[in-house]
Amino acid sequence: MGRRFQRTILAALGMVILPAAASAQEWTRFRGPNGTGESETVLPATWTDDDYAWRIELPGTANSSPVLWGNKLFVMSADREKATRYVLCYDSETGKKLWSREFASTPHHIHTMSSFASCTPAVDADRVYVAWSTPASITFMALTHTGETAWTKDLGTWMSQHGFGTSPMIFEDLVILSNSQEAKDGPKMAAEPPKSYIMGFDRQTGEERWRTLRKTDNVSYSCPAIFQPKDGPPQLVNTSTGSGLYALDPHTGEELWSSVVFDKRTVSSPVVKGDLIFGSTGSGGGGNYVAAVRSDGKKGEMAYKIDTQAPYVPSVVGRDDMMFLLGDAGIVSCIDIQTGDVHWRKRIGGTYSGSPVRAGDKLYCVSADGEVVVLAASKEFEELGRVKLGEGSRSSPAVANGKIFFRTYSHLMAVDGKPKK
Repeated sequence: MGRRFQRTILAALGMVILPAAASAQEWTRFRGPNGTGESETVLPATWTDDDYAWRIELPGTANSSPVLWGNKLFVMSADREKATRYVLCYDSETGKKLWSREFASTPHHIHTMSSFASCTPAVDADRVYVAWSTPASITFMALTHTGETAWTKDLGTWMSQHGFGTSPMIFEDLVILSNSQEAKDGPKMAAEPPKSYIMGFDRQTGEERWRTLRKTDNVSYSCPAIFQPKDGPPQLVNTSTGSGLYALDPHTGEELWSSVVFDKRTVSSPVVKGDLIFGSTGSGGGGNYVAAVRSDGKKGEMAYKIDTQAPYVPSVVGRDDMMFLLGDAGIVSCIDIQTGDVHWRKRIGGTYSGSPVRAGDKLYCVSADGEVVVLAASKEFEELGRVKLGEGSRSSPAVANGKIFFRTYSHLMAVDGKPKK
């Protein structure tokens, strides 16, 4: 009864506090508010080197994307040779490093396009949450905003030919992490066959509240989102090959429904738009498609599928009644959210692993070569600008405090909404 009462109070407080907090704290997880990749910040379509608010070099190289709380920016990096992990905190206004932590580790096999720090942190008012793995152990850790260890968990062995890359997310008093592993692919990395779970932990203490077994087949790198049915409490939604697009009770981990709509690996993260939830599946050899699943909170059914030039790794991003799909091979599609009808489909060049973000009426797409392609987020295709960041990138931008933050392999930079004259 005590825990149920506590959840009721938190939910009631959330009705009063969370909307204001959400508007002030835009980018506290992978792809910002509920993983949508959206902000209403007005940003420039092009800029020069003189327009950066700041640009700094990071230790090591990685694919971790930045997150922010107030004026504190958090990101991970890693030594490519030694696998030492870095958790870093910077002043988002000046780029000044506030603190850093180093964690020795063991080098191991990862995909050539992956990194030893591909996890994007999650952050709340008190702590920042990070995760990484070796074949022998998965480290899940909470640090304070001053860099002190609040708690750390060893979640057991890890098996995947591609390496670790899932990111945590926060719901009420929980921090949630998907621990999806490989069953049949790649080199054997553990003595026993792995088990896959999605897990909920107490944010304050790190105590495990629940874990839900998932089918272990193709590893999934999706970061969950919250789906709010028209009638009923919020649901936690996520994707994997074996379980499809599924929903859990975020308080208990109990499965509520699943729609097995994927036939390949899931790397992108789900995006919720009303009663539709979008996820994608694919492989390095093709066969990619985006599934739009419609749910009433009791079940989920495929509304439509986009299988022409669909993304495998990048997540989708929306605006109003439009959804934008950035394919890995540099072809962008704009579709009607409700029907899947295509407004336009254009090639912009380059290859893409990072997910696009929308700021106001603009889309920001960062290629693996480190070129930012800015498009109009509209039903008519329009390219607005191109800017080279000077280094490759497989990260997704963050938007907060009137700025957009780009992370390349070994640099971090900020562009103001009002560039310098």
